[in-house]
Amino acid sequence: MFLLLTILFLVVPIVELYVIVQVAGGIGTLETIGLLILVSLLGAWLVRREGIGVMRKVQTQLGEGKMPTAQLVDGALILFAGALMLTPGFVTDSFGVFLLLPPTRILVRKALMAQFKGRVQVGTMGGTMGPNMRFGGPIFDVDSTEQTTPDHVDLTRDNDDTEPPSLPR
Repeated sequence: MFLLLTILFLVVPIVELYVIVQVAGGIGTLETIGLLILVSLLGAWLVRREGIGVMRKVQTQLGEGKMPTAQLVDGALILFAGALMLTPGFVTDSFGVFLLLPPTRILVRKALMAQFKGRVQVGTMGGTMGPNMRFGGPIFDVDSTEQTTPDHVDLTRDNDDTEPPSLPR
Protein backbone atom coordinates (compact mmCIF):
# COMPACT_ATOMS: atom_id res chain seq x y z
CA MET A 1 0.00 0.00 0.00
CA PHE A 2 2.83 2.39 0.83
CA LEU A 3 4.43 1.68 -2.54
CA LEU A 4 1.18 2.48 -4.32
CA LEU A 5 0.82 5.78 -2.46
CA THR A 6 4.44 6.64 -3.23
CA ILE A 7 3.83 6.05 -6.91
CA LEU A 8 0.63 8.09 -6.86
CA PHE A 9 2.02 11.11 -5.07
CA LEU A 10 5.58 11.21 -6.37
CA VAL A 11 5.92 9.43 -9.68
CA VAL A 12 2.65 10.47 -11.34
CA PRO A 13 3.21 14.25 -10.95
CA ILE A 14 6.77 13.91 -12.28
CA VAL A 15 5.54 11.95 -15.30
CA GLU A 16 2.75 14.49 -15.86
CA LEU A 17 5.19 17.41 -15.78
CA TYR A 18 7.54 15.64 -18.17
CA VAL A 19 4.76 14.96 -20.67
CA ILE A 20 3.40 18.51 -20.43
CA VAL A 21 6.89 19.96 -21.05
CA GLN A 22 7.41 17.63 -24.02
CA VAL A 23 4.04 18.56 -25.54
CA ALA A 24 4.67 22.26 -24.93
CA GLY A 25 8.07 21.93 -26.64
CA GLY A 26 6.39 20.35 -29.65
CA ILE A 27 3.27 22.49 -30.12
CA GLY A 28 3.86 25.55 -27.92
CA THR A 29 2.96 26.64 -24.41
CA LEU A 30 -0.37 28.35 -25.14
CA GLU A 31 -1.49 25.49 -27.34
CA THR A 32 -0.63 23.01 -24.58
CA ILE A 33 -2.63 24.97 -22.00
CA GLY A 34 -5.53 25.20 -24.44
CA LEU A 35 -5.36 21.47 -25.09
CA LEU A 36 -5.38 20.73 -21.35
CA ILE A 37 -8.45 22.94 -20.93
CA LEU A 38 -10.18 21.35 -23.93
CA VAL A 39 -9.52 17.82 -22.65
CA SER A 40 -10.84 18.79 -19.19
CA LEU A 41 -14.04 20.23 -20.71
CA LEU A 42 -14.51 17.13 -22.85
CA GLY A 43 -13.95 14.98 -19.77
CA ALA A 44 -16.52 16.95 -17.73
CA TRP A 45 -19.07 16.47 -20.52
CA LEU A 46 -18.33 12.73 -20.72
CA VAL A 47 -18.52 12.32 -16.93
CA ARG A 48 -21.92 14.02 -16.88
CA ARG A 49 -23.24 12.00 -19.82
CA GLU A 50 -22.03 8.64 -18.54
CA GLY A 51 -23.07 9.43 -14.95
CA ILE A 52 -26.63 10.23 -16.01
CA GLY A 53 -26.77 6.99 -18.00
CA VAL A 54 -25.59 4.95 -15.03
CA MET A 55 -28.08 6.68 -12.71
CA ARG A 56 -30.91 5.72 -15.08
CA LYS A 57 -29.73 2.10 -15.04
CA VAL A 58 -29.53 2.15 -11.23
CA GLN A 59 -33.09 3.49 -10.97
CA THR A 60 -34.34 0.86 -13.42
CA GLN A 61 -32.67 -1.95 -11.48
CA LEU A 62 -34.02 -0.66 -8.17
CA GLY A 63 -37.49 -0.31 -9.70
CA GLU A 64 -37.32 -3.98 -10.67
CA GLY A 65 -36.31 -4.90 -7.11
CA LYS A 66 -32.78 -5.90 -8.10
CA MET A 67 -29.50 -4.84 -6.54
CA PRO A 68 -27.64 -2.69 -9.12
CA THR A 69 -24.17 -4.03 -8.29
CA ALA A 70 -22.58 -3.54 -11.70
CA GLN A 71 -24.09 -0.08 -12.06
CA LEU A 72 -22.79 0.98 -8.63
CA VAL A 73 -19.28 -0.14 -9.60
CA ASP A 74 -19.70 1.78 -12.88
CA GLY A 75 -20.71 4.86 -10.89
CA ALA A 76 -17.61 4.58 -8.72
CA LEU A 77 -15.42 4.19 -11.81
CA ILE A 78 -17.02 7.26 -13.40
CA LEU A 79 -16.43 9.22 -10.20
CA PHE A 80 -12.79 8.13 -10.21
CA ALA A 81 -12.53 9.04 -13.91
CA GLY A 82 -13.90 12.49 -13.11
CA ALA A 83 -11.25 12.97 -10.45
CA LEU A 84 -8.58 11.93 -12.95
CA MET A 85 -9.98 14.38 -15.50
CA LEU A 86 -9.79 17.21 -12.95
CA THR A 87 -6.12 16.51 -12.35
CA PRO A 88 -4.14 18.57 -14.86
CA GLY A 89 -2.07 16.45 -17.17
CA PHE A 90 -2.28 14.27 -20.22
CA VAL A 91 -1.51 10.93 -18.55
CA THR A 92 -4.25 11.16 -15.91
CA ASP A 93 -6.66 12.53 -18.53
CA SER A 94 -5.91 9.54 -20.73
CA PHE A 95 -6.74 7.13 -17.90
CA GLY A 96 -9.86 9.17 -17.11
CA VAL A 97 -11.11 8.97 -20.70
CA PHE A 98 -10.23 5.27 -20.70
CA LEU A 99 -12.55 4.74 -17.70
CA LEU A 100 -15.31 6.88 -19.19
CA LEU A 101 -15.67 4.84 -22.37
CA PRO A 102 -18.22 2.06 -21.75
CA PRO A 103 -16.31 -0.82 -23.42
CA THR A 104 -13.14 -0.23 -21.43
CA ARG A 105 -15.07 0.55 -18.24
CA ILE A 106 -16.83 -2.83 -18.56
CA LEU A 107 -13.45 -4.58 -18.70
CA VAL A 108 -12.19 -2.72 -15.63
CA ARG A 109 -15.47 -3.37 -13.80
CA LYS A 110 -15.28 -7.11 -14.49
CA ALA A 111 -11.68 -7.23 -13.29
CA LEU A 112 -12.57 -5.33 -10.09
CA MET A 113 -15.60 -7.48 -9.38
CA ALA A 114 -13.54 -10.64 -9.91
CA GLN A 115 -10.86 -9.25 -7.57
CA PHE A 116 -13.33 -8.53 -4.78
CA LYS A 117 -15.61 -11.52 -5.27
CA GLY A 118 -15.57 -13.65 -2.15
CA ARG A 119 -14.19 -10.83 0.00
CA VAL A 120 -17.61 -9.32 0.69
CA GLN A 121 -20.07 -11.14 2.91
CA VAL A 122 -23.70 -10.11 3.02
CA GLY A 123 -25.83 -10.76 6.07
CA THR A 124 -29.60 -10.53 6.17
CA MET A 125 -31.86 -9.67 9.06
CA GLY A 126 -32.83 -12.88 10.78
CA GLY A 127 -30.44 -14.93 8.67
CA THR A 128 -27.05 -16.32 9.42
CA MET A 129 -24.02 -14.12 9.62
CA GLY A 130 -20.55 -14.74 8.32
CA PRO A 131 -17.79 -15.63 10.79
CA ASN A 132 -16.24 -12.15 10.73
CA MET A 133 -19.44 -10.10 11.02
CA ARG A 134 -20.34 -8.65 14.41
CA PHE A 135 -23.12 -6.31 15.43
CA GLY A 136 -22.69 -4.09 18.48
CA GLY A 137 -25.25 -2.66 20.87
CA PRO A 138 -28.32 -4.02 22.62
CA ILE A 139 -30.80 -6.40 21.01
CA PHE A 140 -34.45 -5.43 21.12
CA ASP A 141 -37.19 -8.02 20.80
CA VAL A 142 -39.94 -6.23 18.89
CA ASP A 143 -42.23 -9.26 18.92
CA SER A 144 -42.37 -9.43 22.73
CA THR A 145 -45.74 -8.87 24.45
CA GLU A 146 -44.04 -7.71 27.64
CA GLN A 147 -44.32 -3.97 28.25
CA THR A 148 -41.77 -2.01 30.16
CA THR A 149 -42.15 1.40 31.73
CA PRO A 150 -39.33 3.86 32.27
CA ASP A 151 -38.33 4.37 35.92
CA HIS A 152 -39.29 8.06 36.01
CA VAL A 153 -43.01 7.49 35.21
CA ASP A 154 -45.40 7.21 38.18
CA LEU A 155 -48.25 4.85 37.25
CA THR A 156 -50.00 5.11 40.66
CA ARG A 157 -51.08 8.72 40.12
CA ASP A 158 -54.26 9.43 38.16
CA ASN A 159 -53.42 12.08 35.59
CA ASP A 160 -56.97 12.65 34.30
CA ASP A 161 -57.94 15.26 36.97
CA THR A 162 -54.88 17.42 36.66
CA GLU A 163 -54.77 20.52 34.56
CA PRO A 164 -52.12 20.89 31.96
CA PRO A 165 -49.11 22.81 33.12
CA SER A 166 -49.22 26.50 32.40
CA LEU A 167 -46.47 28.35 30.67
CA PRO A 168 -44.51 30.91 32.69
CA ARG A 169 -45.33 34.53 31.95
